[in-house]
This record gives sequence, structure tokens and C-alpha cells, in this order.
Amino acid sequence: MRIVITGGFGFLGRQVAEALLRRRALCGVPVDRLVLADRFVPAGSAVAAGPSPSSSSRGYPTVDVVQGELSEHLDEIFARPVDVVIHLASAVSAECEADFDLGMSANLDTTRALLEAARAQSAAGGPTPRVVFSSSVAVYGSDPALPLPPVVSESTVPTPQSSYGTQKRVCEQLVAEYTRRGFVDGRVARLMTVSVRPGKPNAAASGFLSGVIREPLAGVPATCPVSPDLRVALASPRRTVEGILRIAEAERGSGPGELDGGLPVNLPALTVTVAEMLDTLRRVAGDAVADLVTVAPDPAVEAIVGSWPAVFDNARATALGLEPDESFESVVRAYAEDHPGALAAGELPTAGAVRP
Repeated sequence: MRIVITGGFGFLGRQVAEALLRRRALCGVPVDRLVLADRFVPAGSAVAAGPSPSSSSRGYPTVDVVQGELSEHLDEIFARPVDVVIHLASAVSAECEADFDLGMSANLDTTRALLEAARAQSAAGGPTPRVVFSSSVAVYGSDPALPLPPVVSESTVPTPQSSYGTQKRVCEQLVAEYTRRGFVDGRVARLMTVSVRPGKPNAAASGFLSGVIREPLAGVPATCPVSPDLRVALASPRRTVEGILRIAEAERGSGPGELDGGLPVNLPALTVTVAEMLDTLRRVAGDAVADLVTVAPDPAVEAIVGSWPAVFDNARATALGLEPDESFESVVRAYAEDHPGALAAGELPTAGAVRP
């Protein structure tokens, strides 16, 4: 099986790639080749290096790297049969709002070009690619004529209130149409805001939902640009990667654990207020760490993030065996466990310990 991950060196792309390298299979089929496509490839990347010659003999996939604009390298990517595409490459919310043309090109035009390349492969007698599209909670928004219900599900009509959300919604419809016509086997995973992301801040409007935890744990001040009483829907990186791969593997059908119909799947959401996030930080890391966060509302950020729903009916995801994170404390502790080098203190106290 040959799998392509677009945005392969972004945070989620790397996480998905590493999970596949550990598993070595998808849908019960061995993965013999993993293609990571991205505009930027970090120097010395362990994933880019791929498995060693000795490990390849033990069944690890070979890793190929395609660097540059995705739309300019589709011929190269599809020069050999592609079985699965996990399409994570995207311009993010705040930069799409600041630069409309960038968002339309990076999100809409590139996705359509990818779908056309997949269609051409199947039309030429090759395999029909399974295309997993990463959408977003941003497809939802409260329209004055159609307010959001208290609990949102896949049957809730999406009325995005940002350019990013609109682009994601249009791409969802394209994936559905290409699937209906038999050009691809498409499936859509709507991602919640992923927290806590490691590394440097990005241009996403929701980036602060990682920053207000990540930066203080590293001993760095952080700004919270929204009112602490704002409720948000979150998912840890672990649960997000689990959800993407589960949707990639799900077979079509109406039985238990199968993917029925053409609706997207909202990945499971943990609903918390920003105040609860900050309280958790204080409880597990102490006052000195929590006091590094300053609340300074930014109306532009609040307008985007505040338009997204926070409470979801997770039934469709649950039917696929997916569950939300247990608590925000479990999210913070998972981050600390996965990235101990990013913590100024080196570690968090054990659960239940009192932090001075």
C-alpha cells in the first residue's frame, strides 16, 4: 500500500506519519511506501530520513519526500499508484481571513487539483484512491437567520462565518461529489481545535488554545485573547490522530464500526471553558506558571473562535469506536509526557499532588 500525507511535515502530518510507521499497516494491508508532501521539510527530520536499511528488511515502510507547492507536484506524486491520501495541507484560519486569495488557492484550488489527480488515476484503470480530507469545526457558525442549536451534530446545517470555514465546507462538498461519482472513496474528518500542540505558535485564530498552556509550561509568558468564560471544543493530538486513522480505515456500510452514508464525521470533542483550562494549568503546574498568562481580549480572534460551536453530539464518532479526551487535565499530562523537553520544570507533578 502506498499512502500520501499532504502537509506531511506539519504537526499533525508528522504525528500521522509516525503512527503509520509504528503500525506498518492500514486496513490490515501492509504499508510499503509512505509519501510525505509539504512546502517545507525541516532539516534533519527523523521522519524524512525514513527507516534505516536494516529496518526496511523488517517490514517498515520506505519514506519518500516531495517538497514544494502541492499543486505543482501532483504529477510526481501520482506517477506511481496511490492507494490512500490523507490530505492535511491547509492554510489556517487567521491567515485565510487576512489573505482571501491565499486561502482560496491553498485550501480550495489545491484540494480540487488533488481530487482531479486522484480521479485521473482511477479513470486510467488504476486504483480508486481513498481520500481522507481534514475539515474543521470552523464549518459551523451562528447565522442570524439560523442560530446554532445547543448541541451540534453532523445533521446541523453548516453556516461558516470565516473564509477558512467556508473553504473547508466547499471542499467537503467536493469530496462528497467526487465520491458519489465513483472518482474517489472520500471521507471527511472534521477536526476539533487541537490542544495542546507542541512547537512554535502558528497563524491559526485558535492557536492560543495551545499557547496559554504550552508557553507557561516552558516558562514563557502567554496572552489569552478571549474572555475566559468562552466555551470551546478541544481534542488532544493523540485523539485527533486516532480519529484520522480510524476514519481512514473504516469500511463502507451500516454495521457496527462501519462508515455509513456520505456525511462527515465530527471527531469527538471535549467541551471546556478557557477559565477551566487556566484553572487546570494552575492546579497541575502551580501559581507561578499560571500567572504567566495575561487575559487581553482581541475582538478579531473572539469573533472567529466565538462563532464555532462548543458542544457536540459525538454519536457518529462513538459508533466508529472513538471517544473524547477524559478531561483537560489528561490532555495537559499527555502533552507533558510526549514533550518533556518543552517543560521548564522538566516534568509535571503526579496527579493529585499539591503544587506550591
